[in-house]
Parts: sequence; C-alpha cells; structure tokens
Amino acid sequence: MTDAGGAEADDWIYWTGCAANYDRRIGLVVAATVKVLRAGGMRLRFLGREEACTGDAARRLGEEGLFQQLALQNIETLTRHRARRIVTHCAHCYHTLKNEYPRFGGAFEVRHHSEVIAELIGAGRIRLRREASLSVTLHDSCYVGRYNRIFEAPRRALGAALEVKEMPRHGDRSFCCGAGGANYWYDAKKTTTAGVLRMQEAKATGAKVVAAECPFCIKMLEQGAQALPPDETLTVRDIAEIVADSLEEPAVPDEPPTSE
Repeated sequence: MTDAGGAEADDWIYWTGCAANYDRRIGLVVAATVKVLRAGGMRLRFLGREEACTGDAARRLGEEGLFQQLALQNIETLTRHRARRIVTHCAHCYHTLKNEYPRFGGAFEVRHHSEVIAELIGAGRIRLRREASLSVTLHDSCYVGRYNRIFEAPRRALGAALEVKEMPRHGDRSFCCGAGGANYWYDAKKTTTAGVLRMQEAKATGAKVVAAECPFCIKMLEQGAQALPPDETLTVRDIAEIVADSLEEPAVPDEPPTSE
C-alpha cells in the first residue's frame, strides 16, 4: 500500500470515517470496499490516525465552531498529503466533504463508493457472479439519494449480482432510517422507530437482503430487524459487501485497512 506521504495525482484517499474506526461491524464494510476497489485496479491510500471526524454530527447538533475547527484541520491534512480524489462509503462523510468543505478551501473530487463500484463494473474492470436465488432491496440513504441525487449507480452495482426489488418508497421518495440530523446520537421519544418501519417495508418486497449505502443506515436497519418475527429475519449489508462476495475473480490480497 502506498504510504500516505507519497501521494501521486492519480491516487485515491479512502476516507474511512468515524463509524468504521469505532464499530467492528462497520469495519467489515471498509474491508469489503478495499477488496472491491483494489480488484478494479484502484490505488488507495489511508490517513490512519491523521483522519479526524468530518464534523458532520457537530454541525447538525449546532456546534458550528467545532465543525469549522474539524473542517480546517482535515483540509490541512488532506492538502499536506496532496489529496486530489477521495472515496468514502459513509454517506455523511461524502456529503460533508463534497458539499460543505469547499467553502473552507477544501477543493477535492469526492465520490461515494457506490458510484465508483458501478463505474468499475460498467467498464468491465470487475466482473461479478450473478446469484439467481437471492434478491435485494435498496434503502436509499438521505445523503446519497435525496441530497446528492445518486440513485442509479447503487442499483447498477447491485443489479449486476442480484435481482433488485424496490420498496414502495424508494429513490427520491425514500425516507430516513432514523439516524439523520444527528438523531443517531440521542434518544427521542417514539412509538415505532423509522428502522422498524423500513424493515417491515423491505420484508414485504420478498427480498432476502437489504442493501445500505451508509454505516448509520446499517446500524439503524439492523436494530429495526430485531423487531421482526424470528422467522422473518432479513440480512442488512452494505453495497460493497454484496459486491465483494460476488467477485468473479480473486481480488488483490487483503491488507490492513489503516496505516499508521
């Protein structure tokens, strides 16, 4: 793996995000994403301990000063490492880096991993086995879907491996998993959570797998799945995890997802 200090113009910084560094479940998403992107020939670099929180949650909670402090710190780090292009699996990191950092001087090309994976498949750089016995339904995350209008790329990526079944509310008519607006970080009084409602909708499609494109969606949907009857369980997986399991040819041998 290329050292973070030895950047080249065509390298990609993989922004792993806070959730992946503190939650083992989301760490699996990083491993799957690395496997897929490297199978497609991409060169990835990691900031390791120099990667700080983007400040997304701080800004949503009204801590504007803390957000700006984190933004400036991260922009300085990325600039020092000559970052040009950034890929991330986290919808919140993606939105913040792409749309909110430019105001503070952070001029980077930022891509969500679903976009990049779909492009690699379309270009024939990765080939997938199609699983005829499984179907998947996609939960459109707020920050990938409605905010950034990325609807087709994740469906192309999933459709290359599995049959895609749509929930009634999908695309620009989808709704939040319940974690948006920093709701993930505190408990609000509620009767039935958004995650439970969403998993009930997913179950009604007949799909066996629910695909997500955001670590916070994964956590909320997995929590919602616990409310389903024992004989109606659904598996929640990130797009990269589904694609990684369907790779037709072995990927480049795995390396640790972070560098010191």
